Formats: sequence, C-alpha cells, structure tokens
Amino acid sequence: MKTLRIGLAGFGTIGSAVYRHLRLNADLLSKRCGMRPVVTLIAVRHPRRTRRHGITLPGSLLASDVTQLVHSRNTDIIVEVMGGCGAARKLILSSLRAGKPVVTANKALLAEHGREVFREVNRCGTPIFFEASVAGGIPIIQALREGLIANRCHLIYGIVNGTCNYILSRMSQEGIAFETALQQAQQLGYAESNPSFDIDGIDAAHKATVLASLANGGCVDFKRVHVEGIRHVSVVDVQFAHQLGYEIKLLAIIRSLSQLQVEVRVHPTLIPKTNHLASINGVTNSIMVRGHVVGDIEFSGPGAGGNATASAILSDIAQAASHFLHPCSASGKERHTVCIRPHGPRVAKIDCVVSRYYLRLSVADRPGVMAQISSVLGQAHIGISSIIQPEGHEGRAVPLIFMIHDARHDAMQKAMKRIHRLSCVKAKPVMFRVETFES
Repeated sequence: MKTLRIGLAGFGTIGSAVYRHLRLNADLLSKRCGMRPVVTLIAVRHPRRTRRHGITLPGSLLASDVTQLVHSRNTDIIVEVMGGCGAARKLILSSLRAGKPVVTANKALLAEHGREVFREVNRCGTPIFFEASVAGGIPIIQALREGLIANRCHLIYGIVNGTCNYILSRMSQEGIAFETALQQAQQLGYAESNPSFDIDGIDAAHKATVLASLANGGCVDFKRVHVEGIRHVSVVDVQFAHQLGYEIKLLAIIRSLSQLQVEVRVHPTLIPKTNHLASINGVTNSIMVRGHVVGDIEFSGPGAGGNATASAILSDIAQAASHFLHPCSASGKERHTVCIRPHGPRVAKIDCVVSRYYLRLSVADRPGVMAQISSVLGQAHIGISSIIQPEGHEGRAVPLIFMIHDARHDAMQKAMKRIHRLSCVKAKPVMFRVETFES
C-alpha cells in the first residue's frame, strides 16, 4: 500500500489531536482511502514544549521552519493548523505552487484572502481542502460541494460559534448577566482570555464568508459582511424575548438575492421557539440549508474542539489520498479542485436589508409617550406589529416593547436616532432583528 506523507504545520490543540488520531486510526483510514497516512514532518514553534496527552515527538519529525514542509521530498500534502494570516498564507500559497495539496482549518485566511488562495488553486490545479474551517466536525463543506451539488442553496443560516451560543444559552436558562456567562465560558475553556474574536462576531463572520463563497461559487468580500457581536445583549432582552415566544441567538445568515448579489450578515437575532435552532444550546453548532430541490436540511453537531476539528481534517486527508490515487476524472480534468472563482457575487449593503425588528425603549411613565414614538415610526413608513408595556415596572422610566413589521435597516436607523432625541426616551434604544425563515 502506498504511503501518504503528511507535513503538519502547527501542533497546538488541533495539531496534536490530528497527530494522535492519525496514529490511532491509521489502519481504518488505510482500508477506507487506499493509502496509509503518515506524518513525516512537523513544524512547531516550540520544539521542547511538553505536548498534550503525553505525546513525545521524535527529533526526526521536527522541521526547523514551515518552509521545510513544502520543499521536503518527504511530504506529499501539507496540513495547516497554525492559524493566522501571516505565515499560514505564505505556506499555503507556496504549497499550492509546489503542487502539494493543502488541508486547512483556517477560516480567517480563507475569508480574508480567499481570492488570492483560490486564484492560485485554479491556476495551479492543486486542490485545497477546508472541511474543518466551518463548524468543526459537521461535514457542511462536503455537503455543499457534493451532496447538494444539484441545488441552488439560496438560504443558509445557523449557529456557527460555540462560545457565543454557550453564553446566550446560560443567559437564557439561568437568567444571569452577559459578564457572568462569559466568565463561566472562560473557566470551562470555551472562551479565550481575550474573547473579542468570538463575542464580537468576527469568527462567525469568517465562517459565513466561507459558506457564502462556496454556496455561490465565487469569493465574497469579507470586508462588506455586516457583523454585530453579543456584548450588548442583556438578560432583560433575553427575558422579554421569552415572553414573546423567542430565543436570542447569534446567527450567520446567507441569502442569495440574485446571481450577482448576496446577503451575508452576522448578528444577534430573535428566532421563534418553534424553530429548531432555538433549542440548540451550549457549544453545539447547527446550520440550516434551503435548497431549491431538497428543501430544508439541517446539520448539527460539535462545532469546535480538538477531536471534532481533527475528524474533519482526517476526512480531508482521505479526500487528498483520493487525489493521488485517482487524479483525473472521466473527462481527464483534475478532480477535487474546488469550484470557487476568485470573484463572486456582490455583498448587499446592510442599509438595504429588510427585516422584522424587536425594539425596546426606556421611556417616561406619562401620557402621550406612545403617540410620540408611533408618530416617528409612522413618518418613516415603519409598521408596528404589536406593542407591549410590561406591568410591574415603576419609577421614572419604564420599558416599552415594539415588534416591528418588515423594514429596511437604514429606515430603522434613522427612526432610532429621532426616537432617541425625544425627551420622553430615557436611554439608548435597543434593537434586534427578528427572523422566522418562513419563506
């Protein structure tokens, strides 16, 4: 049996899990993919550091730097789990140019430098595999590339960041504040000491960009993706959402408007408790795909962690083995070269996006307040679905909840500025989008 020689770049949580599971499951993988995958070279930042799970790396496996992985005659493919967009970008581009297939979990690189990467993939004919870049162990990339190839997937939405979902789940289930839930996530290892990348929505936006590019066949511009995090979600709004029959989740939403335009946005969203995503709690990820042939289909599972990500990477390694065993299709063309063009549809401006809204105001408890606010919304041609003034609130300011019919983002923003200037409004308005995904 032929050997598939792997150059591994990075040996942190993911890299060590990949190495461990390759050794534990070498026989199984060999039988299923027709080649025996073996790590022959590893590039690590700190060669003498004590490894996870008691792993001891032989000195013969250690590379002096990542470029050695590319130039070595003892590597067939490169597995990049370093992260970041600096050294990883150079490694991936040089590997593609050298004709060595790449397996990567680097969603930030694919989102921010996808055009450059896929231009090189198409130019060189060297494949890149990136199942682990989105939703950990959920095989969403393969599903979009192969399982749903006959579908126009005009709507994709879901929970793609486990850290945020854990925090919002704790706030919902225990009635605790955002800061307390974040501390819990950090203590359990679900959030970094600096959690900004997750709670500000950047990680979810990177994943949404990758999914949008794949579903639409061309790279979308990450810089145009609308991103809101969960820092401003309060337990008060979580509780009011419950009363109205909703849960608040950080959602990534991708909606194809035409062949030339797509919505890509990430933000906290009220979704009905009847929607399956409302019951997805903890660090679990869940993605819904709507295809014009298959209808709605759901993918749920562990979205992060060494083992879940390693599972996806091992799947890609098996795909890379198929590239070596069967490099050409019946038409004579290279197989497994991802069909993503360097340039894809334009991302719609958030100003033009139409949504329903939840609006919470803190207002003076006096007659005429509701009329003033309704007047502002009416002048902006924004329709009110319902108004709730919860009882049991006394004092100089009381909450007032509006559910808003479909409205454009820019119209809502202008109306919020006018409402905030009203003397009866005592705090900055709080606004979240509402999605039902019924059509």
